[in-house]
Amino acid sequence: MKILFISSWFPSKIEPTNGNFVQRHAEAVSLLHDVEILHAIGDSTQREEFISDDQIINGIRTLIVYYKNSGNPVLNFKRRMQAYKLGFLKLQRPNLVHANILQNTMLFAVYIKKKYKIPFVVSEHWSGFLKVNRQKLSFTKVIVARYIANRASCLLPVSKILMENLKELKIGSQFKVVGNVVDTDIFVPSDASGHQPFTFLHLSNLIPLKNPDMIIEAAVRLRKEFNGFELHIGGDGDVERLNAKIKKSDAQEFIKTFGEISYQHVAEKMKRSNCFVLFSDYESFSCVLLESLSSGVPVIATRVGAIPEMISNNHGIVIDKSEEELYKAMKNMLMGVHRTDTPAELHHYVENGFSKPAIAKEFSTAYQQFVSFTNTCSTTLK
Repeated sequence: MKILFISSWFPSKIEPTNGNFVQRHAEAVSLLHDVEILHAIGDSTQREEFISDDQIINGIRTLIVYYKNSGNPVLNFKRRMQAYKLGFLKLQRPNLVHANILQNTMLFAVYIKKKYKIPFVVSEHWSGFLKVNRQKLSFTKVIVARYIANRASCLLPVSKILMENLKELKIGSQFKVVGNVVDTDIFVPSDASGHQPFTFLHLSNLIPLKNPDMIIEAAVRLRKEFNGFELHIGGDGDVERLNAKIKKSDAQEFIKTFGEISYQHVAEKMKRSNCFVLFSDYESFSCVLLESLSSGVPVIATRVGAIPEMISNNHGIVIDKSEEELYKAMKNMLMGVHRTDTPAELHHYVENGFSKPAIAKEFSTAYQQFVSFTNTCSTTLK
């Protein structure tokens, strides 16, 4: 089938990493189907009203239409829809549109269905629908999400807990849970039998809900009892603030920071680690935990969002949001008290459930199960 991916979030020159999980979904589906990607995003620096960037990225035609951004949100929405229409007419006619994230941008999927009789499905990733964030969720966003969902053939949330929250909000009626993709060809276990010193790793955007400060504090406390470990912490966030905290604790010797790194470099860091630590307030899905397991590295993570669905006792330690539990879990991992599966078994778990071939099969099943294909395919649109 010809599948067109569109998304509220997608990597671009404006937001290089935003929605990269959508890109990985598209790459997975391309193993079984003919995939193209269309995205539209505002650029406040450009003079032209619309600029098209048409590339082949990882084997997939990816068309990003940049529109001239303004201070007027209504005008910006109008231009974004125009940008999508301009891009859509340059692409093949799809059998199916695979939309992502139930925000007003995906009203374009409704437009395509109405004008061209092309059905669509929606993958949902946004943690804003979770109960923990419900107080910040506006009534307008819920109404827009319901409107789009009611016209979709099915919703494909990335976790069971996200599906249950969508049901509570009366968003959608047909569901199939399909998780995010892990590149199990890149995230592979190390050939080495162990790493010295024992290394805890945390990688994120370092925002408050990830609680990097508390991870540092737990490491400082642990250092008072044990010398043979390091904490490596970093990502695309405020590393300098963390450096100041580490210096204040006189912990530079065993806590190492790093900035934004490439996907390949992430895989290398994970290979050289002994345990990944995630101490988030909430998560709708956590690719980074699965990437760690695929690298043969067990994890410590908070019991929030989809994490209990993904992480079993043989994969690591799932804890309540407690600084004391974090400290004890890190201590148990360091001492070897908590036994997990072998690196090969951890990798195999991810490969079976979240690799590109596994996710491609799940999506393909959903397409056939929920979508009624009444349109005929042609190479151009009118």
